[in-house]
Amino acid sequence: MKDGGSRITASGRLRRKVAVISPAFGAACARVFLHPRIRDLLPRYLLDVHCVIRSTVPLMEAVAAWGEELGPSDPVAAGVASYLRQHTEEERFHDEWLLEDLALMGIDRRAVLGRVPSPTLAGVAGSQYFWGLHFHPVSLLGYFAFAEAFPPSAELIGDLIERTGYPSEAFRTFVEHGDLDPGHREEIDRIIDTLPLLPEHEAMLGLSALSTGQLLTQSMHETIEEFEASG
Repeated sequence: MKDGGSRITASGRLRRKVAVISPAFGAACARVFLHPRIRDLLPRYLLDVHCVIRSTVPLMEAVAAWGEELGPSDPVAAGVASYLRQHTEEERFHDEWLLEDLALMGIDRRAVLGRVPSPTLAGVAGSQYFWGLHFHPVSLLGYFAFAEAFPPSAELIGDLIERTGYPSEAFRTFVEHGDLDPGHREEIDRIIDTLPLLPEHEAMLGLSALSTGQLLTQSMHETIEEFEASG
């Protein structure tokens, strides 16, 4: 992450900011994945995950189009748009994978799509729509820098299969993201370090990543509290 052994790159500075929120996010993940009633909690948690995943491709398409409009006079927007166009195809249909996983856990897709997302979940994508379309497309790189920073490990997936009793086929989304996210994380870093970022771009990257982490952390705590209150 250093240039010439001394200067911290833009991606390195962003990773330092991600590290600030990582402990709180990790603690929230532990509350979910180590919960004694994980068999019942996991589908409930994945309903929230689907709310986020199903917004990803439309969000990228909208912000990429705006970045292309800005592109002739804004090389950072042009670079972000080029990345988003490529990454969109890599993310397409992930929401369908999760619907299929949830079906194997006994959750009908109508129940998934008919559930009203919480304000916290709406804020995850909603903030990116605002920043990406009303400030600068670079915000999405901060979003993905956090969202793809914590790929599920094979050990976690194996533990969840054992403790929930759900078939291994119901964990396709976990497995695929465990395989794909490390490469996506490295790609994000490379893209960030090739762009001619100004201080305001880097400020947006950090704010986007931190906000994403805070909202996802808050959402997990809300999910557990609602689950436990329901008995």
